[in-house]
Amino acid sequence: MIPVRGQEWRTPEPVLLHHSWPLHELARHFELGYILNSEAIEAVQPNAVGALSAHHAACWECDLADNSLTWSAGVYDIFGLQRNASITRDECVSFYSESSRVIMERLRSEAIRNRNGFTLDAEIHSVIGETRWMRLIAAPIFENGRTVRLQGVKLIIS
Repeated sequence: MIPVRGQEWRTPEPVLLHHSWPLHELARHFELGYILNSEAIEAVQPNAVGALSAHHAACWECDLADNSLTWSAGVYDIFGLQRNASITRDECVSFYSESSRVIMERLRSEAIRNRNGFTLDAEIHSVIGETRWMRLIAAPIFENGRTVRLQGVKLIIS
């Protein structure tokens, strides 16, 4: 809450991020990903399908050959899905609000083409009907000079 002279306390509007960054900044943007141990993340179970587990963060990867997704358990929690449910990238992208989806797709294309990482605060609508803000942090992975995968971390921010 921020005091405003002559007015009641009010909550500040969140500052939302969306930008790309060079890969030499990877450590700076993935600090939380390094801190989180994926085995520990997988062990934390939410109370019910769609409930967020205690960590509110998760790791993900997208294989660009076929757009197949690999998620840690927390990504399912973020989207309100049963853990290990089968989901396509198209289905996942449908959970993003239109404005967030447009920005995410642009940043994703730039990341693949220009070998940049990106950070995006995206509005999503979970399967259980909740609207959430999620920070998406992504970086391209290369093999033989080609971008073959994107991987990253998703964090609930509100």
